[in-house]
Amino acid sequence: MGNKFDRISKSRPLIVDFIGGALNHRLNFGGGIGQDLAKAVGIKSGIRPEIIDATAGLGRDSFIMASLGSKITLIERSQIMHDLLADGMKKASNAGGRTSEIISRMRLIYGDAIELIPQMSTDVIYIDPMHPLRQKSALVKLEMRQIRSLVGEDIDQIELVKTALHAESARVSLKWPAKTPLPDAVPKCTYQIVGKSVRFDIFINSLKKR
Repeated sequence: MGNKFDRISKSRPLIVDFIGGALNHRLNFGGGIGQDLAKAVGIKSGIRPEIIDATAGLGRDSFIMASLGSKITLIERSQIMHDLLADGMKKASNAGGRTSEIISRMRLIYGDAIELIPQMSTDVIYIDPMHPLRQKSALVKLEMRQIRSLVGEDIDQIELVKTALHAESARVSLKWPAKTPLPDAVPKCTYQIVGKSVRFDIFINSLKKR
């Protein structure tokens, strides 16, 4: 018969939705440039950095950053996740209005960020690797379990961080569980922005781009 997760996941397939639901609420009431995500990537009054989202996933953070005016390049190495993102972006673009305008600032690339980033230049590299499951809600747990079943674990996430730190970028922003220390292999960050459940470890290279 299968377990409860199998039954729920079949009845509630994983989709990328930029039009409604929780993301739409976050778009309208998330706090604008005052939210931690915006601060973490350097979005502030008069400044809209170009950003590479090296671990695109469901694209939600990229959508929020694009809604604030930044141009985002999303990199996704899972073919299935890439196709889900492409489908969600197409539907959002076809919806017209503000949603379509936001999507116009998002560019999706299929590939491995570890291989692609050394060939690219940007203001900010944003990394949100696979985290341990958070007990926030049944929906979050379901989505994360579905994603894990598709892409597996990010066993090379430290290599990705190190690659980003050597790239042509002035800032690397790493999203991480708030109370979990970084592995010893990752250099000490410049500063942190700490929220209730997640934090952003910010690495600044003043010798490179803005």
